[in-house]
Formats: sequence, C-alpha cells, structure tokens
Amino acid sequence: MFSIIQAAGWPIWPLIACSVIALALVLERFLALRTSRVVPPKLLDEAISVSSRSLPTPDVVNQLAQNSALGEVLATGLRTLNSHPQSSEADLRAAMEGAGRAVAHRLEKYLSALATIASAAPLLGLLGTVIGMIEIFGSQAGGGSAGQAMGAGNPAQLAHGISIALYNTAFGLIVAIPTLIFWRYFRSRVDAYLLALELAAEQFVRHIGRLRK
Repeated sequence: MFSIIQAAGWPIWPLIACSVIALALVLERFLALRTSRVVPPKLLDEAISVSSRSLPTPDVVNQLAQNSALGEVLATGLRTLNSHPQSSEADLRAAMEGAGRAVAHRLEKYLSALATIASAAPLLGLLGTVIGMIEIFGSQAGGGSAGQAMGAGNPAQLAHGISIALYNTAFGLIVAIPTLIFWRYFRSRVDAYLLALELAAEQFVRHIGRLRK
C-alpha cells in the first residue's frame, strides 16, 4: 500500500485525508442513527400508557426527553402542557414541530459533509490525473537532439507520470463510490426516521387532546 501511495505522488494525499474523514463520519452516523437512539419501537406506546390517566411528573418527562429523539419530541408536548395547561392542540403541535426541527437538524448532521466528499473525490482524482499528464508531457519535452524518438526523453519520468494519473483516478473513484452509497443510505434512513417522528407526534397530540376532554 505504501509503495502505491509513493507511486501515486503527492496528489493522493488529499484523497487519503478524504477517505479517513469519510470513514470517521460513516462510523459516527452508524452510531448516531441507531433505531434505539432515534425512534425506539415501544416508546410511543409507553408514553401514551404513562400519560393515559394524568400528566407525568417533571422527573418522568425529563427521563423521556433523555431517552431518544422521539422521547425529546414527546417530552416537549408534555412540558408545554405542564407549563401552559390551557394550550390548544395547535399550540402543542407547534411546540412539538419546533422540537422536531431541532431533532431533524441533528439527524442530518454530517450528511452534507459526506455528500461533499463523494462529489469532491473524483475531482481530486482528476486533478491527480492532470498532474500526471503534465509530468508525462514534461518528460516528452525533455531532451535533446531533433532525431530523438518520441517518449525516449525520460522513460522513468514517463512511467512515474502514468502511475500518478492512473493511481489517482482509481483512488478517487474508490473513495467516492462507497461514500456516495453511504450518503444515500443515511439520507433514506433519516427520511424514514423523520416520517416516523412526525406520525408519532401527531398521534401523541391527539392522545393528549382526548386526555384533556
């Protein structure tokens, strides 16, 4: 691997940096976007059950908020009702929508960075290719007599230029393709979570409305 990096020349170092950053972001998103941390399957039913007779105490609401992203949204509705008992369903819905936007911002964290790396990596590979081609033409231009054969100016530099061009092109694609796949995967996962949060919040608002009647 080190010999390949040496053969590819300095243009490959930005690509290596992009690959390391992309790997770190992918691992971080896998941990952050676990279902247990965003929308635990039974949390909505538990919240409805706890609040079916009366509003939970502030300690219970705080535990709910710390449970997950869904818990934070549901807890916002309960806190709004605790602080303003006369709040309408529209008020509760607006408060929970505000919490949902904050949660959505956290869920989408670093996705733009992954998309940027997926777009920039092929361009960085192309940059390495262009630099390699420049070295190739530089080696062809070198040297001497009018009768010198094309390509015989500096064979070592010619081979080095070709290796820079090919290695950088390949490595740019190697970085870009998995990053793009993971970005699409996380994007669809976040969209599914946001839909689940919206549906759960709407169901919880209707539940609170029935509870107050």
